[in-house]
Amino acid sequence: MWYATSRRQDQLPSSALQFAGTSVSLVKSVGDLRIYIDADLSIQTHVRQTVSRCFGALRQLRQSCRSVPTATLQMLVVRLVLSRLDFGNSVLVGIPAYLLRRLQSVMNAGARLIFQLRRSDHITDALLSLHWLRVPERIQDRRTDV
Repeated sequence: MWYATSRRQDQLPSSALQFAGTSVSLVKSVGDLRIYIDADLSIQTHVRQTVSRCFGALRQLRQSCRSVPTATLQMLVVRLVLSRLDFGNSVLVGIPAYLLRRLQSVMNAGARLIFQLRRSDHITDALLSLHWLRVPERIQDRRTDV
């Protein structure tokens, strides 16, 4: 994978490279341990994959939300959704606000599912009653706390 800024991406070779007689194709992002890094060293692919997986888990939980108690549903959302949001938070330090909003939308959807709220209902009280930190507080840079 070639790393370059978005302005320099067009200057990189676009065809496959030959290495030890093997053709190596170029990729736009690489992933290891479910952490994805883009060629411009951004984390957009990681956020997109995380949001997609979390909303998939929420869709599955929505099918059974009326048949389980609220406490059980809350535990399932924490285990299946919030654990995915929290995985690899150290690589999210300093990401742009629009990516933080996408991650926060997952957390808001989880709270709405637990409390059976509509999309237009206010979410702050639900997050406070669940004692969930917002996404920026979950990934804040701990180096400044020392």
